[in-house]
Amino acid sequence: MAKPIFQRPKGTADLLADQTALWQHVESTARLLFGDYNFSETRTPIFENFDVFSRSAGDTSDVVTKEMYDFHDKGDRHIALRPEGTAGIVRAYVENKLYGPEFDKPYKTFYIGPMFRYERPQAGRFRQFHQIGAEAFGSMSPALDVEIIAMVVDFFKTLGLKKIKVVINTLGDQSSRDAYRQALIDYLKPHVNELSSDSQTRLEQNPLRVLDSKDPRDQVFVADAPSILDYLSENSTKHWTQVQAILRALNIEFEIDATMVRGLDYYNDTIFEIMTVDDTLKGAATIAGGGRYSGLVSEFGGPETPGIGFGIGMERLLSLLKAQNLTLVPEKQLDFYVVNIGEDTDVVAMQIVQAIRSFGYVAERDYLGRSAKAQFKSADRHHSKFVVTIGDEELANQVASLKNMNTGQQQTVNLSDLYTDLPTLIESKGDK
Repeated sequence: MAKPIFQRPKGTADLLADQTALWQHVESTARLLFGDYNFSETRTPIFENFDVFSRSAGDTSDVVTKEMYDFHDKGDRHIALRPEGTAGIVRAYVENKLYGPEFDKPYKTFYIGPMFRYERPQAGRFRQFHQIGAEAFGSMSPALDVEIIAMVVDFFKTLGLKKIKVVINTLGDQSSRDAYRQALIDYLKPHVNELSSDSQTRLEQNPLRVLDSKDPRDQVFVADAPSILDYLSENSTKHWTQVQAILRALNIEFEIDATMVRGLDYYNDTIFEIMTVDDTLKGAATIAGGGRYSGLVSEFGGPETPGIGFGIGMERLLSLLKAQNLTLVPEKQLDFYVVNIGEDTDVVAMQIVQAIRSFGYVAERDYLGRSAKAQFKSADRHHSKFVVTIGDEELANQVASLKNMNTGQQQTVNLSDLYTDLPTLIESKGDK
């Protein structure tokens, strides 16, 4: 059997009408809730100069070394499809001088959109995937760290997700990281030949990334590795302590995982992951992650500016909503179906359906020249609340039949009234 000529690219998915309703529900919930926290939406290009991502993610990250979709365009510019949302937001923040005195501090923004990574497609992972994320620039306050975490928790609870778990760690400031980096090298070097090839490469370049390895050979040594918490500077210790205190004050339960480092190189101080724990999921599934960073804004040519943010994988989130039977969204239902009988009614049927829509109702009509019986079947299939019928006789008298499908009440209405006063007509009890 011959394969179809045209198929979607490997690692992508078509989101059809029966799926997009849930996507729109999740996205609109995010927009509404994030707005409550005074975050505004930013939309950046899907592709950027390659350096935007290589400089922000770090040369040793998997994103840069293995997963980037990059190419040279017709002007021989090195371009990459965005693999994550933060770098583009930072570039836009700097390029548009959003750090200026006329803008509020912290500057709060969020994004929703597709990302691209060339990785082996598997359950819940795609080469084109989607993220919801947010960033806040211009404040080092531990309270802002907690606000970001609280906003994500609030979002998931609003969607109805159960058994949410917050896991936090700190990577400390630069001096903390330098001290810890050396301690980690000293600990791992005697075992270098027993590490995975990836971790052997990372050991000198960025040893913290070894802690993030899922390779069983590395996990043996990660379990007994030194803890970053033992190498924090005074400032980082104070920040870390205050984050925990505010989380407790807001009754947000959390766990500390000193081996968590996140996947990108630009994080420092507070980092976090949010999981949902459910028996049906056979363990914990991470649905959001993020943290605080410094140096990224200045790396893009702006003033030294602290930032904090998070990212949520939409595909993973939606699969978890389905696993917890939280996919119910209001069924799309027609308010009106216009049945037109006879060729001469085609024009007026179009006028009627457009007039109905002008009042804000959802309306549909037949475009296939079908019989009245077939049109009524369509109205029933769409659970239309009202049916407007017009035939040659009604057209001659400039009237139409208006039927309430829930009550069975029916009335004859003037077309002029239908065009100008429809809400009043549908409140009428109909003909006796």
